Amino acid sequence: MADEQFPAAATALEEYQSIEEQMASPEVVSNPDKLRKLGRRHAELGAIVGAYKAWLQVKDDLAAAQEMAGEDADFAEEAKRLEDELPGVEEKLRTALIPRDPDDARDTIMEIKAGTGGEEAALFAGDLLRMYTRYAEKRGWSVNVQSENTTELGGVKDVQIAIRAKGTPAPEDGVWASMKYEGGVHRVQRIPVTESQGRIQTSAAGVIVFPEADEDDDEIEIDPKDLKIDIFMSSGPGGQSVNTTYSAVRMTHLPTGITVNMQDERSQIQNRAAALRVLKSRLLAMKHEQEAAEAADMRHSQVRSLDRSERIRTYNFPENRIVDHRTNYKAYNLDAVLDGDLQAVIDSDIQADEADRLANQK
Repeated sequence: MADEQFPAAATALEEYQSIEEQMASPEVVSNPDKLRKLGRRHAELGAIVGAYKAWLQVKDDLAAAQEMAGEDADFAEEAKRLEDELPGVEEKLRTALIPRDPDDARDTIMEIKAGTGGEEAALFAGDLLRMYTRYAEKRGWSVNVQSENTTELGGVKDVQIAIRAKGTPAPEDGVWASMKYEGGVHRVQRIPVTESQGRIQTSAAGVIVFPEADEDDDEIEIDPKDLKIDIFMSSGPGGQSVNTTYSAVRMTHLPTGITVNMQDERSQIQNRAAALRVLKSRLLAMKHEQEAAEAADMRHSQVRSLDRSERIRTYNFPENRIVDHRTNYKAYNLDAVLDGDLQAVIDSDIQADEADRLANQK
């Protein structure tokens, strides 16, 4: 029996069909949050169900062809073709059944902070912000700047952005599925605009990424008594006032010490809601990292480290070269990468991570 050979796939098919029924009900259709959650799970199961149905089809066709092979040469030939095809579809199903990151379909919060290197580091942080913004545009994603602290020369001391997909993407097409590999230290080698003697300088910027929690995410509950909320006036470059109302919010989670600043929205109420969502996202990421660290069978990814001080990539301007130190990916198209042509670099990380997952399943 098919369900005896791949019981997990049969279970996934049952859940998939149940979710389709739920998504068609008026109660769910009228509840966007519930519909989004079910849609995410539906997309997550889609790859398994597709591979399972393809395997079942080949199995059924093979059985029918074998039954007629003794009477008809064409059926015998078809049976041979299907026998050759079966191992391939079976391997695809086994691969689809390997558990993937449950957050892959989620949107992403990203923080970019200038590191060592003064004004040059801030200018490089600004380059990274433009690179990720253009990459997101190429993917059809939206980018919302939630807070930003800039310099007079146009650099970025620190910035926080939300990168969001449209609709409910399949897990492999989710923002987190690609952007989770960007966390770490990014190093730049170039002649700074402030350098008068033409000397190459090395600077750095740090990138922190975490999956964005849903507004109604029940995995994380925050007690209002654990929050300290400060209200202040929004400020722009050099500390100048953006508006004359106290709409900016600083939210501190007392048990963990996590602080979130939000001043992008027009009203204090909107900034409170946005800050709370970012805080939930940070706590969700912390929870998942702790669970992974505590798991006895934790798969240590060679690509995505939890060490935010790890140097992951070097951008060498004199040689127009980019290097990913985790996968040894190297290319001489830095100008294109900084213009958002980042997919080949990210693909090297995805492929290395998938190879690692496959190796740990055997």
